[in-house]
Amino acid sequence: MRKQRSVKDFLLHNFLGIYAVAVLMLWMKTYIAQTTQFELGVEGPLQQFLLLLNPLGSALLFLGISFLFKGTRKYTALVMIYTLMSILLYANIVYYRFFSDFITIPTLMQTQNFGDLGGSVLSLLKPYDILFFVDVFIMMYLRFSRKVQKETKRIGSKKAAAIIAVALVISIINLGLAESSRPQLLTRGFDRNYIVKYLGMYNYTIYDSVETAAASSRRALADSSDVTEVINYTESAYAKPNPTYFGAAKGMNVIYLHLESFQNFLINYKLNGEEVTPFLNSLTKDENTAYFDNFFHQTGQGKTSDAEFMLENSIFGMPQGSAFITKAQNTYQAAPSILKDRGYTSAVFHGNNGSFWNRNTIYKAFGYDHFFDASYYDTSAPIDMAEYGLLDKPFYEQSESLLGSLPQPFYAKFITVGNHYPYAMDQSLVTIDKAQTGDASVDDYFQTARYTDEAIETVFTRLKEMGLYDNSVIVLYGDHYGISDNHKKAMGQILGKDITPYESANLQRVPLFIHVPGMKGGINHTYGGQTDLLPTLLHLLGIDTKDYVQFGTDLFSEEHNEIVPFRNGDFVSPTIDSINEKFYDNRTGLPLDESQLERAEAMKKEAAYKLGLSDKVVNGDLLRFYTPKGYTPVDPSQYNYTKDVDVEVNE
Repeated sequence: MRKQRSVKDFLLHNFLGIYAVAVLMLWMKTYIAQTTQFELGVEGPLQQFLLLLNPLGSALLFLGISFLFKGTRKYTALVMIYTLMSILLYANIVYYRFFSDFITIPTLMQTQNFGDLGGSVLSLLKPYDILFFVDVFIMMYLRFSRKVQKETKRIGSKKAAAIIAVALVISIINLGLAESSRPQLLTRGFDRNYIVKYLGMYNYTIYDSVETAAASSRRALADSSDVTEVINYTESAYAKPNPTYFGAAKGMNVIYLHLESFQNFLINYKLNGEEVTPFLNSLTKDENTAYFDNFFHQTGQGKTSDAEFMLENSIFGMPQGSAFITKAQNTYQAAPSILKDRGYTSAVFHGNNGSFWNRNTIYKAFGYDHFFDASYYDTSAPIDMAEYGLLDKPFYEQSESLLGSLPQPFYAKFITVGNHYPYAMDQSLVTIDKAQTGDASVDDYFQTARYTDEAIETVFTRLKEMGLYDNSVIVLYGDHYGISDNHKKAMGQILGKDITPYESANLQRVPLFIHVPGMKGGINHTYGGQTDLLPTLLHLLGIDTKDYVQFGTDLFSEEHNEIVPFRNGDFVSPTIDSINEKFYDNRTGLPLDESQLERAEAMKKEAAYKLGLSDKVVNGDLLRFYTPKGYTPVDPSQYNYTKDVDVEVNE
């Protein structure tokens, strides 16, 4: 009994005992969360051991900060640190449920987006989530209960140093074992999954903070010599235009129609025998429309903003956060500014707040003449509203007069929100039944996709009636996936097959339609991604891209590079795919034959080099050091998107 009492006394009446309880609870909770809430692709006993080990070092170290405090304040500090670490863990769990990714420091800076998230976040919460905070309540009880005698004397420096030393030793062993399993883990950190798998959630946060600080310092340290390597690369990678298509749309208007969260599997897909997207299906057969069935989104954490960033600049989005948020003050040579020198007026139409994704700032750096945001639209009717703004049909209808006011030729982009997670829609507006997988996100997805398809059809009809159809390039593009990897079981039912990593990578296809009056269309099997859109469009307009810093190549060019890098360093191509550090034969989906591994490694190195150069351009703001021949740099201060001031200032 005396021994039992002494253990109990140590645990509840001694600060080191409560510290030990806190470490044990946080360690176990984090390990359980990492194994059950994230799909980290853990394989083999070493990775399993590292997943168990990495929360221990972090818990010992971070909770050990409480040793710096005196008296009862050390108990308060312990509880506060414990609570903050629990909140960090849970925030990543919720974030991962939709994005299949982890929070970074730059994403936390996207605060102007938070006000519009509403029901999207609520739909991600689970009844059992309260269990992630039971231990927090226990810690609060231990802090404030009078039954627990508080130790007021300061922790001895030797004891504190010994515990911190143990924490550091565990962390060093963890890092050493991780490096032995995954060499250059920290220097090749494109994929956050690997950092979390090998080093743990809390060490990942430290890594992310260091990377964010380093990225911020790169602009200050950059100079004109840094852009030389980039220009040498883009000049060597330049793909000459195909004479058949070069200038096929010269002088025409350009209209981009944004297909929110639209994956390519929807095209020609039948749900219960009924076409989900009948109008888009018809475009695959249109003689003047090129439909690319191997076109992939390349977005990262910036999702829609990344898609816009790439199609406007042919530069990759950031490995962390969104360039729209963190790099809005950079110098860009985007499509609107390039076309301005050719007499084009440019405009964006979007039925949401102009501050969402910081659009009302970065569009000025792109050189957009007009930004028609929610302030230009009637958003008073609840049935016309989606969670992220005006639904597609009233949005397009109300945009008609604004489009008609633009001088021709114009470059216009319409950003829709109807097919946005969580895909909830008033049932009086739907024209197709839900799927029946039992997964709400997947089941509802088909109704909002059908609604978008119907809205697109009305756009084509009205463009014909307005006399714009025969003199406009119309580009329809999907921005990113709609159904994340967290819905594999339901997607397996929809597609009738298991969603393996190979299948998941190929589900990142999004639609791309390019309609040009008089151009020979058809289904094009070329592999490409969103960075390829700008050079493709410019060549169609008869503008050569060889003097511009662009990381994509013309999809119609015979010299087009068909290696499509993803933001995490993976890639797909017509022959070889690289997915989660494994190579697959693209034609069979099977692991790659050893005889082709050398070629696969070379392709992976090429993709990583391209991503690295693109990051140098964005982090260092390198385009401020280079101006292509005949290009007029943008002065963002000359633009004002405020209603009633916009047209007067920007014309």
